[in-house]
Amino acid sequence: MSAATTSWFVAIGASGPLGLSDIGALLRELPASLNAVVMVVLHRPWDRVSHLREVLSRSSQMPVLVAIQDEHFEAGRAYIGEPAEHLTLASKNFGLLVEDPDRRYRNRTVDLRLMSLAEHAGARSIGVILPGFLDDGSRGLAAIHHAGGLTMVIQPSGSPTLGMPENAISYDGPIDVIGSPEEIARAITAKIPRS
Repeated sequence: MSAATTSWFVAIGASGPLGLSDIGALLRELPASLNAVVMVVLHRPWDRVSHLREVLSRSSQMPVLVAIQDEHFEAGRAYIGEPAEHLTLASKNFGLLVEDPDRRYRNRTVDLRLMSLAEHAGARSIGVILPGFLDDGSRGLAAIHHAGGLTMVIQPSGSPTLGMPENAISYDGPIDVIGSPEEIARAITAKIPRS
């Protein structure tokens, strides 16, 4: 079987320093042998040099790569896009970098990625929302739920300000897992069959 028919896809979305910390905690717990393509999006300034790959590589057991246009994804790797490009899934197992010079997707980069997984990976997709501001990810997580995939959200902190986790939970459809980064990593690992 080809990777396109056997791999799962996990999309992780977050923003801010706490989101970055929780992405690191989640990647630390995911095994390098995970039979899934992991796609990470962190809201960050689009007009500055990013060191996200280096930062995430310190905690990840799997290689962290900056995706290139039309790249064939491989399981057991984590992919990010450059700040001014939005990494999405296109035609099963290939990446598509959406350039956004007008910042049209500025506050919707997590939704964009999750919706691409819902469309192309369906029931083999897992959407994960970690800490962040506003409601980016809510619509994409709902799309994954309706496509038969799994939805996971970090346990909200209890802050009176609604952020990405709270908005995702209240938006549309049930959330399969609500927990810590470690609990989410265990749920991902338990769901995805070994290759």
